[in-house]
Amino acid sequence: MNISIVGSGYVGTTVAACFADYGHEVTNVDIDEDIVTAINEGETPIHEPGLDDLVAEYGGDRLRATADYATIQDTDVTFLALPTPPQEDGSIDLDIFKSGVRSLGEALASKDDSHLVVVKSTVVPGTTEDTVAPLLADISGKTLDDDLHVAMNPEFLREGSAVADFRNPDKIVFGACTDLARERLRDVFDPLLTDSEAALVETGIREAEMIKYANNAFLASKVSLVNELGNICKEYGVDAYEVADAVGLDDRISERFLRSGVGWGGSCFPKDVAALIAAARDAEYEPALLEAAVEVNDRQPERMLDLLETHLDPTGKRVAVLGLAFKSGTDDVRNSRAIPVIEGLRERGADVVAYDPVATENMRERFPDIEYADSTRDALDDASAALVVTDWDEFAALDREFDRMATPIVVDGRRIVEPHEGITYEGLT
Repeated sequence: MNISIVGSGYVGTTVAACFADYGHEVTNVDIDEDIVTAINEGETPIHEPGLDDLVAEYGGDRLRATADYATIQDTDVTFLALPTPPQEDGSIDLDIFKSGVRSLGEALASKDDSHLVVVKSTVVPGTTEDTVAPLLADISGKTLDDDLHVAMNPEFLREGSAVADFRNPDKIVFGACTDLARERLRDVFDPLLTDSEAALVETGIREAEMIKYANNAFLASKVSLVNELGNICKEYGVDAYEVADAVGLDDRISERFLRSGVGWGGSCFPKDVAALIAAARDAEYEPALLEAAVEVNDRQPERMLDLLETHLDPTGKRVAVLGLAFKSGTDDVRNSRAIPVIEGLRERGADVVAYDPVATENMRERFPDIEYADSTRDALDDASAALVVTDWDEFAALDREFDRMATPIVVDGRRIVEPHEGITYEGLT
């Protein structure tokens, strides 16, 4: 099929490259000319394992990029993968999203055949039907459910494993209300449905919008609950990981997301939980459990700093922060737990030196005046303490490198360092 995707961020670029890999002709539409040029030259604009190879293979051929919305007329279906950033109250900001919708509507105005527009962005229930559909119909002059159809297809891609997640999904969700929309979505996803064991969920548009929020809210809450239990375990001298291993044997709970630590971050969990809380309040419902999940998560970096202070007054001391990305496998520092950790260390007067395998430059934009090391060894040199914030494999392999420290105090927020003689080790939970 001929597919167009508006937006070339983590979701748009990954989905476009994967669709091309499944044999579709894909056009990425983005207003950033640098991104357009990069994709057409076979270079990915983002850091994502496995994506480089796909863009290198298909970029400029089966996967093309352009800033011209008019090219959408030659496609059968358009996916909207535009950002919906949070506002101060947590609600989503649709300004960029609606701008893209308007440009899409203008491009569709002169198309003769029917067209399907699929919302891939994460939006609160009602957005597709109450905002996207009428705006598209008004600008394009087309008739909804006749020559213009809308649908919702939420994404469940994790940064750092997005390509693998696309190829091996647990579920694929179609939110649609017309036969044409459902049939065209099946045509698009037929190669993936054939190759994988994914469950196909066909539901209403609002239900599809809510499934994405419910999915992330549940996972975020699960992590916060495990962290709360881990905090209690630590107070009683109990091994939280042994407890979690046993609890995970219950098939009603499962072992996934049972590793306690410094908390969740990134672009999805914080934004989606905040948006769901804001949407609930807008509907005059107070979401107490979700608020508690956020509160626990916000507390974890401070607990890490409190543990450090039981062993060392960081004032004037060199303290290494290992890991700046919000998770391993990505260079994304949005809502990284390293941010409140660095802020807390600076408030305490510490001399911060930070290291991450790929995310240094992104964090440098946030903290331009702290020291950044080129390697773990350099970060640990003469440091009085080290705080492990991201679970990169190279940190799990650290051993004698800690001998380079002035005082080998290690506070492990991900419990990946192997405690050994010669270091003062403190796991967060």
